Amino acid sequence: MNNKTEKLITEILDSYKKYDITDKTDSENMLSRDTIIEVIKELRKILYPGFFDDGKARSEYIKFIVGERVEFVQYNLRKQIAKALGNQEMCRDCAKSKIIQHADDIVYKFLGKLTTIREYLYTDVQAAYDGDPAAYSTDEIIFSYPGLFAITVYRIAHELWLLNVPMIPRIMTEYAHNLTGIDIHPGATIGKRFFIDHGTGIVIGETTVIGDNVKIYQGVTLGALSTRKGQQLKGVKRHPTIGNNVTIYSGTSILGGDTIIGDNATIGGNAFIVSSVSEGMRVSVRNPALEFTNGNTNSSEFWDWSI
Repeated sequence: MNNKTEKLITEILDSYKKYDITDKTDSENMLSRDTIIEVIKELRKILYPGFFDDGKARSEYIKFIVGERVEFVQYNLRKQIAKALGNQEMCRDCAKSKIIQHADDIVYKFLGKLTTIREYLYTDVQAAYDGDPAAYSTDEIIFSYPGLFAITVYRIAHELWLLNVPMIPRIMTEYAHNLTGIDIHPGATIGKRFFIDHGTGIVIGETTVIGDNVKIYQGVTLGALSTRKGQQLKGVKRHPTIGNNVTIYSGTSILGGDTIIGDNATIGGNAFIVSSVSEGMRVSVRNPALEFTNGNTNSSEFWDWSI
């Protein structure tokens, strides 16, 4: 190693000490993102049996197959949860055996929620099929719809969030975000029959509450009105509440913790909403007039779509 290279390496090592929050050297509780993703994949096979298997899943072997998958999830998720718990300030001095036991209890409670997650996903698949004339089967939706994939990962992560598991739920939903362009915070509360159509660019914030039978199109933001106070807003309701049977069309932003969209409301595309909308209301943005100019003359024609 020449002197220039050694000097460069020394500078890098010095930066590790200087910028310590970006350094996890020697950490005993470093999470494995790859393992967490593998857990998601196994859970998806449990939640949708027969859809994502390498070969044909036979019913006579399904008990063995599910048992094997549950054991995989139980073992790997317990290890990752124990590491996540060990990273918390309040657990730095906790006995390792106590952390592992707590992680084990969490995993058992989570596994007990899988049938409930399947119930919700059943309604989500049916809502997608009922609401999309381009869908020719529910199989097509399960295999190929990015919205359902994002919802599936969210429903897994949300149960872990409710069990106060740190970091892992967010890693899960950001994995789905990376693949689909749909950003659902695991802390959001979402009811049954939730349908995301197309999906790219959707943002659903942490304290959002969404009722049953809600349909959202691409580019919708359910966000905070302001985050200038930063960490002071932690735990504060800062995202909107969406009632039952609501449809929100593309490009719309609905912001603020006090903003409530009433049941059976329809929100048109490209709306910007920071105050509540009453039950049954239809909200739309007045269409702008389009101007057509003749390239050969100075004349122009206005076409007002709002008429």
